[in-house]
Amino acid sequence: MKAIAYLPGSDLSHPQAFYEVHQAEPILAPHDLLVAVHAVSVNPLDTKVRAGKVQVPDDVRILGWDACGVVQAVGCGVTLFSPGDAVFYAGTFTQDGANAELHRVDERLVGHKPASLSFAQAAAMPLTSLTAWQLLFERLRRVPGDCSAQGTLLIVGGAGGVGSVLIQLARKLTGMTVIATASRPDSRQWCLELGAQHVLDHSRSLVQQLARLGLPAVTHIAALTHTEQHFAELAEIIAPHGHIALIDDHDFFDAVPLKSKSVSLHWEMVFTRALFQTSDMIEQHHILQRLAQLLDQGVIRCTLSEVFSPFTVDNLRRAHQRVEQGGLLGKVVVARDSQDGVRHTSIE
Repeated sequence: MKAIAYLPGSDLSHPQAFYEVHQAEPILAPHDLLVAVHAVSVNPLDTKVRAGKVQVPDDVRILGWDACGVVQAVGCGVTLFSPGDAVFYAGTFTQDGANAELHRVDERLVGHKPASLSFAQAAAMPLTSLTAWQLLFERLRRVPGDCSAQGTLLIVGGAGGVGSVLIQLARKLTGMTVIATASRPDSRQWCLELGAQHVLDHSRSLVQQLARLGLPAVTHIAALTHTEQHFAELAEIIAPHGHIALIDDHDFFDAVPLKSKSVSLHWEMVFTRALFQTSDMIEQHHILQRLAQLLDQGVIRCTLSEVFSPFTVDNLRRAHQRVEQGGLLGKVVVARDSQDGVRHTSIE
């Protein structure tokens, strides 16, 4: 099979940052699916692994853990899927990713593709949606579907991939007041369209902007990006007995300023279940099934913003470049086909 490998520690200017390889088809373990890949989302994780900023096992040479495709074969212990099923998932970076014709993934990490979405649209959703769901309902302990008053949620970085889904989940499935941050007119409008009741500019004082709104104290904070830059203000903003959840990377993090308020600090890492083969790993399948239902019902909307097609070395490079530029609304996907109704960059 054909695949696109990457050069560890490479800059995109390097001619071999990505290159085509030929590999044998993956050998399936009992719970594995063999998926014919149709589309793969490019996440900041992919760019960090390629650049050597996040370490993965030495034998991992193919990126792309956020994908959508069709099941071609199943392991002997598979019970959730059959050949021919369209699926979407975020796998694990302990093994090669989905920038390939065929990809091996554990069925417990997979959901059935939302029927209303194209392959490219569906590929944009798993990793960010799982992160947002687990952050809100597992880390911050909100109850999905309980729309009684549940406090105020501040989302730092509301226009990115995770923030775009988190805004929607919090507005549609909880009774929380949702405040997002965004620094540009287009990202501010994006957050409002997704359901944020208020949008702050994170390039200015969050404390002062919140004071002018006159809202109740912030009980929950989702710090999705540049947490170190904002942390002093977040510690001031958060209510006593409040909760702060983080997803970004830190060489060092000082949580001492949270002590006086008895604030709970939570980390969300979407790959934890897969990395540690936890006893509840199948919960990732259940979450994706619920998210597919919400997408098909129109409760939440797809956050795909741009598609690069067809699936080539050059287009994968361009997609990584787009993610590294920053300021992205929603998600970027590389797809084999381009029938998805959004803006495309199609270069043969």
